[in-house]
Amino acid sequence: MADVGNDSDPLLYVSGLTRTFGTLAALSRVSFYVHAGEIVGLVGRSGAGKSVLAQILGGTLAPSAGEVLLDGRRLCWPFSQRRLGVALIPQRTILAERLDVTANIFLGCERGWPTGLGWLRVPDRVRMEQQAAAVLAELEVNLDDLRTPVKQLTSEQRQMIALARALVAPARLVILDEPGALLSYSYQQRLLALVRSWQQRGTAVIFVTGSLDHIFAITDRVLVLNEGRIALDTRTDSTTREEVVAAQIGHDERRQLTPIIWALESYYQAREQAERLRLQQRRLEEDLAAQGSLNQQLVTQLARQVHSLDQANQALQDAQRRLFSQREEERKHLARELHDQVIQDLLSVNFQLEELEGAALDSADREALAAELAEARASVRALIDDVRRICGALRPPTIDSLGLGAALQSYARDWSARTGIAVHLQVGPEVGRLPEAIELSIFRIVQEGLANIRKHAQARTAWITLAAVSPRAVAVTIEDDGRGLPGHVDLAVLARQGHYGLLGISERIALLQGRLRLTNGARGGLRIDVEIPHPRVTPAG
Repeated sequence: MADVGNDSDPLLYVSGLTRTFGTLAALSRVSFYVHAGEIVGLVGRSGAGKSVLAQILGGTLAPSAGEVLLDGRRLCWPFSQRRLGVALIPQRTILAERLDVTANIFLGCERGWPTGLGWLRVPDRVRMEQQAAAVLAELEVNLDDLRTPVKQLTSEQRQMIALARALVAPARLVILDEPGALLSYSYQQRLLALVRSWQQRGTAVIFVTGSLDHIFAITDRVLVLNEGRIALDTRTDSTTREEVVAAQIGHDERRQLTPIIWALESYYQAREQAERLRLQQRRLEEDLAAQGSLNQQLVTQLARQVHSLDQANQALQDAQRRLFSQREEERKHLARELHDQVIQDLLSVNFQLEELEGAALDSADREALAAELAEARASVRALIDDVRRICGALRPPTIDSLGLGAALQSYARDWSARTGIAVHLQVGPEVGRLPEAIELSIFRIVQEGLANIRKHAQARTAWITLAAVSPRAVAVTIEDDGRGLPGHVDLAVLARQGHYGLLGISERIALLQGRLRLTNGARGGLRIDVEIPHPRVTPAG
């Protein structure tokens, strides 16, 4: 990764940038900086001014006031993006509809001869098509014919053509204005990989997006715009999703954010409903602003109800976190007592039995007595093994010293031996040590997932994978070849029926601000996909 510290002068310096449209201020005294090789995420609600700022920095819109310095030189609008090494990829891709793919990729920077004559050069069509094919292959874009007019392409393909432009003309500053909005998941991941490669080459990137997953996956800093002003400017590793959302919607109290209503089917539906409720509140405030004191009282009462609902749900979250934490501490304490006292006592009894067995060799009935003592010793050894297994289930002994991967391997091996169900565990080499709470939660998720397979799946094989999807997120997949799901999973119905395994998994993931997806996998059984965010860690090895 390129150095993104503050010791060197910034590549881009924005000071007091303002843009008005009539009496409306889209941007108001915006100031920030971007260093070479730094990825800065820009987020905000619709209408916050993100696209206006991107257009100004990309040279397509002039500011009303303020200044922008690029590598120490003050910019004057309009300016040539290509000449200054700036690439703007707008949210709505602008292409020359009648030109083909290659012509659009090289538009404004055509390859040709003789060099140095600018647009007077004779285009080298073969060379451009070769480079265009190589760039599209790097982006994993498959097109049958590079001479196809771009008007015949899909929205996703057109967006990838715009990205290809930034590759054929390397820039010092790339501005991406929500480029993933029109892309499928696979192309979004390719986009993130492309941004990382730009960073490795020292290119500065301003990444405008509404996805917090993307923000926390690749950015070094986060800028939050709220009503045209910078509401938050911080290092990504120093903030949280709640703080970013708080800056976007203007709440001062973090406890008001992201309500979790456990009576609903899932955490995600609850969060969406809460946000819709806040949106309705804001619209009601706007519609009733001029309708007298009675309407204003109704608005105030609604705001208080929303506030109370948020506080109650936040209290539920805090209580649930404390419950999980206290339960882990109790498990740890119980496992230590079982190991240090009960197992030691059983070992002592076993040693005494060995001494009695030796003394019994001199007696007349030594063979019968020796057999009874051997049977007693075998029972004690089996009891010791059972207690050790219970200790491992309560608190995996290897997780503190060797980490999550070793704990999962040990548990999966013992579980497979007890149940007769084969387990294939794959832990990605890029997964390093995670915070203790994250590792324990993932271990419990796998534990609950395997218990669900044993009780309900009628499976012969289970597959578990653990992989790092970014420096700040880990993915867990649990799949089996059993009977799968009969239909849509309703967690509330499962809870009423007494099936708390999947509900417990959902609650753990929600408290970690992760994502859960339940589907029938390709092997026929249930597939549990989990993605959990965490602080940036150093990969293993």
